[in-house]
Amino acid sequence: MQIQPYLSFNGNCQEAVEFYADVFGTDIPEIILFGDRLPEPEAFEQDRSDKVVIRADLEADDTRMRLSSAPKKSPDNHKDKMTLVIFSDDLDEIKILYYKLKEGGTVETELQETFWSKVYGSLVDKFGVGWQLNYDDGRMNQVV
Repeated sequence: MQIQPYLSFNGNCQEAVEFYADVFGTDIPEIILFGDRLPEPEAFEQDRSDKVVIRADLEADDTRMRLSSAPKKSPDNHKDKMTLVIFSDDLDEIKILYYKLKEGGTVETELQETFWSKVYGSLVDKFGVGWQLNYDDGRMNQVV
């Protein structure tokens, strides 16, 4: 299992990616924009402008940060946020962690298949920490 920070930004994600790349002395990663790859439009009611970032993975030393634009229908879209992302190639582990973390919390996305993962879910736990759980079936590395 691997846990990564996931940062979402309200309108300035591309600028943030470039800023953090400079801060941490890394190359600017590939930035996948909404206009480049449009997943199921009904799933993400995003502004379709070229500046909306679906995903950028910034690596600094042994840490990878995932960055994206905040979905417009997110309940807290008025602010930037950070969540922790769990990646595991053990499907049972993803399910166990999801159901434990959701106790007393708020589910944002039930466990379901997405274009990047066979099983994905997101929630805010009872302490207010945001979590995204991904079954790593190899699709995430194919998202381009």
